[in-house]
Formats: sequence, structure tokens, C-alpha cells
Amino acid sequence: MRSASPSYKGHRYPVEVISHCVWLYFRFPLSFREVEELMLERGIVVSYETIRRWCGKFGQTYANALRRRQPQSGDKWHLDEVFIKINGRLQYLWRAVDQDGHVLGVLVQNRRDKAAARCFFRRLLKKTRTPPRVVVTDKLRSYGAALREVMPCVEHRQSKYLNNRAENSHQPTRQRERAMKGFRSVGGAQRFLSAFSGISPHFRPRRHLVSAHDYRAEMTVRFAIWEHITGVAGSAATA
Repeated sequence: MRSASPSYKGHRYPVEVISHCVWLYFRFPLSFREVEELMLERGIVVSYETIRRWCGKFGQTYANALRRRQPQSGDKWHLDEVFIKINGRLQYLWRAVDQDGHVLGVLVQNRRDKAAARCFFRRLLKKTRTPPRVVVTDKLRSYGAALREVMPCVEHRQSKYLNNRAENSHQPTRQRERAMKGFRSVGGAQRFLSAFSGISPHFRPRRHLVSAHDYRAEMTVRFAIWEHITGVAGSAATA
């Protein structure tokens, strides 16, 4: 699949430095200052504020390009919501994954009632363009009420034991939340998590299911895809 590389016009640092900083920040539980320190160890002087602007500008672009390369989403959706604290206030992070663990969408909202569930369902349908065959949730009643309104023909299964896939998908977010000492605003949390859910899973193949040799081969392919969508491969070819 061909995709246009993002424009780096006006940036004095090469694409290799920019994409590497964005990769470090979204792949590992690092702060902007820690990424700055890692780059300094390599002899590259760049401020943490510059890294923050790069992540804000290119993170979502990279995530979107990676999502376009994913196979079509599965027909079985797992949905779950967890609370997160943003600037001291309780908010809810809604997440949907398919049966293969691919993240279909995340949404930060201040409620978990029928209206919030309906908003999330409509957002998922707009993004995937295809309704699922089955939706698996916990026993929150808001899911059933919203599903009957938005997707009445879709089978709904409710059980706290069937939804481990969605619950496990929250773990990397929890790790980042602790490393970042919480989120400062709803908009900032939504922007970060939207990019994070597109970039981080790309570098997290299910390691326990493959041998070490196959894992290294898979990661080599994934790094090549990253270089392609960020434009690193193109810049190396023209150098």
C-alpha cells in the first residue's frame, strides 16, 4: 500500500531524528526530557519542547498511516471502559478492540451512561464503516441500551469473563498514565491516546505466541513499515 510521506518542510532536523524521537516517546514509557537525554547521549542536541511539538505534529499522522496498513477489522468487537483521572477529575476511557486485539478506537468522556455509549458506538461505526457481527461487553447496562438504538441487529454478549481482551488492552495505557503522572486535560489525553493506540501496538506483536527467530523477523518487517510511512526509507534512497 502506497502512502504519501508527511512533509518535513521547515524542519532543520532530518527525518531520521524526528521519527526516532516520536518512536521513542510513543513506544516506551519515557518523558520528553528522557527522550532529550537519550538523543544527547547519541550526540544530537534537541530540546524536550521540540520533541513535544514533533510528537504533537507527527504522532497522529504516523498512527493513521499505520492503521491504514492494518487488515480489515474483525467482526467481533470487545468494548470496555475504565476510569482515569485528568487534572484530579474522574473521566472514563472507552476502548474497543477486535478479536485479533487490533484497537478500533478510544474515546475519553466524562460519563459512562447510555449517551456516552451511543456516542462511542457511532464513532466506531463511522471509523470502521462496517457493523460487527458480535459485540462483547461487561454488564454495564448502558451498552445494551445504546446498542439496541444504534445497531439493533448486532448480537450482544455480556460477561465479565468474555471481555478479557479489551481489559488487557488497557494495560499499556495504564503504564503510560503512571509514567506521565496522569493527564492534564481531556483534549491532551484524547490526542495522546489516539496516537499511542496506533503506534504502540505496531511494535507489540504477541511475543508469547512466536519463537525468538520469528519474533525478530516480524519486528524487522514492522521497522521497515515504520521507515516507509515516516519517510525515512525515501530519504535514505535519495541520499
